[in-house]
Amino acid sequence: MGSPLGVSNGQFTGSGVRVPVSGSALANVGGAVLVQSTAGVFLVARVGTDAFSAIDAVCSHESCTITGADGATYVCQCHGSRYNRNGQVLAGPARAALRQFPTTFTDGVVTIAL
Repeated sequence: MGSPLGVSNGQFTGSGVRVPVSGSALANVGGAVLVQSTAGVFLVARVGTDAFSAIDAVCSHESCTITGADGATYVCQCHGSRYNRNGQVLAGPARAALRQFPTTFTDGVVTIAL
């Protein structure tokens, strides 16, 4: 069912969630983490040198928090649903995609726009 993702704490700023990259899997292209914040939980991946994807970490099947990954595929530990880095369903039982959020990257910090 995939390997557990590392966890990063995000800081809610009112209009977004700030996530420092240094010291986490996000320091390298291809890395991904589960971000926990008072605004919610997110799956964030570094998809390029200055590019990141951010999606809702709550599975669309039965609302479990997605905590695992198998390569570039996110895996829900509850029932095995699989999603790509853009939140599209690759394998059920989930049928609905996960919500995507825009990101910016400045001074070593990814900001997830809410």
